[in-house]
Amino acid sequence: MAALSVTETAIPGLLVFDLPLHGDARGWFKENWQRAKMLELGLPDFGPVQNNMSFNAAPGSTRGLHAEPWDKLISLAHGRIFGAWVDLRPGDGFGTVVTLEMGPDKAVYVPRGVANGYQALEPDTVYSYLVNEHWSPDARGSYTYLNLADETVAIDWPIPLIQAEISAADAVHPRLADVTPMAPKRTVVVGAKGQLGRALMALLPDALGLDLPEFDLRDPEAIASVPWGQVGAIINAAAYTAVDAAETAEGRRNCWDVNVTCLARLVEVARAHRIPLAHVSTDYVFDGTEELHTEDEPFTPLGVYGQTKAAGDALVATLPRYWITRTSWVIGDGNNFVRTMASLAERGISPSVVGDQYGRLTFTTDLAAGLVHLVTTRAASGTYNLTNTGPTLSWAQIAKRVFELSGRSADDVAEVTTQEYFADKAGIAPRPTHSTLDLTKLEATGFTPADADERLVAYLS
Repeated sequence: MAALSVTETAIPGLLVFDLPLHGDARGWFKENWQRAKMLELGLPDFGPVQNNMSFNAAPGSTRGLHAEPWDKLISLAHGRIFGAWVDLRPGDGFGTVVTLEMGPDKAVYVPRGVANGYQALEPDTVYSYLVNEHWSPDARGSYTYLNLADETVAIDWPIPLIQAEISAADAVHPRLADVTPMAPKRTVVVGAKGQLGRALMALLPDALGLDLPEFDLRDPEAIASVPWGQVGAIINAAAYTAVDAAETAEGRRNCWDVNVTCLARLVEVARAHRIPLAHVSTDYVFDGTEELHTEDEPFTPLGVYGQTKAAGDALVATLPRYWITRTSWVIGDGNNFVRTMASLAERGISPSVVGDQYGRLTFTTDLAAGLVHLVTTRAASGTYNLTNTGPTLSWAQIAKRVFELSGRSADDVAEVTTQEYFADKAGIAPRPTHSTLDLTKLEATGFTPADADERLVAYLS
């Protein structure tokens, strides 16, 4: 008896499975959908939530062509069909056709945006399919249709359509020339107005950007207003990052609310709708005693901010599909250390800067590009360190470099210890001494961030 096997087709993602039928004098038995075995053969873990069946009384019953806004796995319980699939997704494959005559010994995985149609070839054909979204009357507005008789794709139906049983709705679907390709699922950027959010939106112009005050994760109605069924990934760029304010009574409450409570709601959205979540973390989850931090180093946060981010990482890691990107010393379109030093240099001020905290800068252009890379390539779920490349430097060394690039002498920056710098300041959060993150795991995915000094030169120019 043949084993379960899979065949790829001319339409990317459209897979044909050969299902072993175990039969005797009583009939047959088959494993119609076997998650573990099929995943091993390449079936996406598409998470079906609904099983539909269609009974076709007579040969010639013909349905389609419908591209639906979800994935499906089709099979037969009885009878035979002639199946036809047409790629209606944007790109070079638009209009590609695959046809197949099939019985109960086959199953076909149909990805979102590929139109599906079939014609019953035997009486009492029972057509069954699993889908990974719940159907509702409103869902029809998201379908993309193609006429069964379209001359361009020219499907050779075994029973001519003039003799077939076709619904009135299917008979008037548009020809291929009039079909608008089904748009891919959108990415949602939470915290779209922040400096990282703006960098992400620049890379993802079709993304849905969400931020306060219009979108508040504390508001169930705001969460319900988002069409999550049409979302392919969530990137969370929102966070409470005022590390010193987090040490106050009010700041502690706000920091836990944003970085843990609100994040927990976003995690539950991702879980409920089976959406991959990319989340930004920080070097502050460590105490900084290790000179180089790897992704598997245990949490050792020193302050409230680091504690909330560590708790958030643990929440995100409960999802089936996620990417936690741990970063440090972020520089983007907004107030930050580099802008402050450049302003001091321009105004003729000679600052004192901490010289015993070490790390690398992370420019939001590269942080955003790395996040998009992990999401679009569907890298393995897990935690990835993501900063710019280059040597480890102290804050004072970076300040001196900013002064040089601004036409001032590096000697105009005085180097002090952390203890000296904060000696007369109250309510200061503890900082990790060492913040350099090992980038080996990220680079193995095919993404290497730019050199920090090159980015610094471009940023100041």
